[in-house]
Amino acid sequence: MMSLALDETVTSLETRLRASEKTVAEQSAFIKELKEKQAEQTAALKELKKEREERKVSFSASLLESGAGNTGPDDEEGNLIYQNVITNIGNAYNPDTGVFTAPVKGVYHFTVFAMGQGHESTGTGVCLYRNGARVVTAWSRQPDERVSASNGTSLLLEENDEVCVKLWPNSWVYDNENHLTTFSGHLLFPM
Repeated sequence: MMSLALDETVTSLETRLRASEKTVAEQSAFIKELKEKQAEQTAALKELKKEREERKVSFSASLLESGAGNTGPDDEEGNLIYQNVITNIGNAYNPDTGVFTAPVKGVYHFTVFAMGQGHESTGTGVCLYRNGARVVTAWSRQPDERVSASNGTSLLLEENDEVCVKLWPNSWVYDNENHLTTFSGHLLFPM
């Protein structure tokens, strides 16, 4: 009788042990699956952070790094090269060419400020261009003293679209160590 009860107890314990071992194996497989999903999510998050960093675009530059003087007047429009880079997050502005190249498709906001010497026949004027087409102009003229002009616009740009500022024909701009003539742009949001 005792042997029968002992056999039943052993059988019951063996059954419970096998069930526990099966549960442990299932839980181990589930934990492994969770770890794999966590690794995938960590990689996806890292990629999203990288994309977000790539989409941070903002620059501001003034015409002259040092010294003072007029640029222009010239008979034809010519690119203004803003040499004094104040900020260039995303490195989309090229201070060697004066051209901003959109790194991603999105809506960007640009501003131009131009300072000039007042003169009866020479105005102060600049034009903002997108891919070779004039978008906005800032222009002013007065007979003496300093004169300023400014303008801005928001543009939907495709990746690799180019934006630059050109001097208005037969006008001039002035800059000095106070950085009076500037060109700035910022990505408002990607599309």
